[in-house]
Amino acid sequence: MKKVPFIDLKRCYQVYKEELEKKVLEVLRSGIYLNGPQTKELENLLANYLGTSCAIGVSSGTEALYLILKALDLPQNTYVLVPSFTFVATAEVVMRAGLVPFFVDVEEDTYNISLESLKESYERLTKQRKKVSAVIAVSLFGLPAHLKEIQKFCKEKDIYLIEDICQAFGAKIANKKVGTFGIASATSFYPTKPLSTFGDAGMVFTSNKKIARTIRYLKEHGQIKPYFYKYHGVNGRIDEIHSAILLVKFKHFEKEIALRKTIVGKYIEGLKNLNPHLKLPYFPKDYFSSYSLFTIRAKNRNKLKKFLESRGIGTGIYYSKPLHLQPVYKNLNFRNVKLPITERLAKEVLSLPLHPYLTEEEINYVISSIRDFYKSK
Repeated sequence: MKKVPFIDLKRCYQVYKEELEKKVLEVLRSGIYLNGPQTKELENLLANYLGTSCAIGVSSGTEALYLILKALDLPQNTYVLVPSFTFVATAEVVMRAGLVPFFVDVEEDTYNISLESLKESYERLTKQRKKVSAVIAVSLFGLPAHLKEIQKFCKEKDIYLIEDICQAFGAKIANKKVGTFGIASATSFYPTKPLSTFGDAGMVFTSNKKIARTIRYLKEHGQIKPYFYKYHGVNGRIDEIHSAILLVKFKHFEKEIALRKTIVGKYIEGLKNLNPHLKLPYFPKDYFSSYSLFTIRAKNRNKLKKFLESRGIGTGIYYSKPLHLQPVYKNLNFRNVKLPITERLAKEVLSLPLHPYLTEEEINYVISSIRDFYKSK
């Protein structure tokens, strides 16, 4: 039986094995493992690529989001609007920062945060005399959220826009990269991301020098000079080995995005006439994805997943239980709140194998297997 892993990390390593091992060995021999030249070079390179004046390497995408909230020093117990259809870290950091997440719905076609739901949620909280201090807009699965419109809304309401681009580094709207619309943005270099390392690492991007300076202190335990602590900080540094790996991987980043796009095009072509069984991803005009995941909506999703697994094909479900229904947030009284699109997507979405080095044979095998499943329906 053929095997098609959901994401083949070992294959992605083998492609650049010699480059990666040479660079990592260089770090090991240098004796500089934190706050060194690899990290400084990476920060400068990625800030320039994205179009911000500052980039700060940190220990994870989660910590990047948390550090932004800490640096903004938002009033305690104020509300931050976040999508329910996202990874838990987006809401987790809000709670850690002493704020309150308020879950909003997403769009049916893009899976990203709904501007309409955002506005309704803001008005509902305002009528209850509750203060909203920020929005965290997630660009999910590599596709930009409607950041121009959300940016305008946040400006009108005098609240901060924070971008979660953990799945969308490199994506853009027209010629403007995601991560440059808000006051600051957070990305992740987790192994499954388009630009990734072999472990946990992340980065904060901002053109606000005060925020950047504060985050640099916060990630070093709040220390502003040796053993002098101005802030309650965290141990949030990126290390030199991860920075070195990312320097190698970034050389090939644009090529890998193009490869991902080609694979997505083949999936769309091969699956396009399976309506009403499948709904394929939607890419609005002038929205350029980084294609971190290829996520379809499928009738009989769970049966399809099992069928594909029986053929050796790995798949993923993001996110089967939305955040507003998670037990950890039960005290926020969201269990009686209906976010209909989020709840529908949670029952239908299925992510197919996607990484830059999928072969033609593997892509065709996935497509033909899905078609075989629906032939009997």
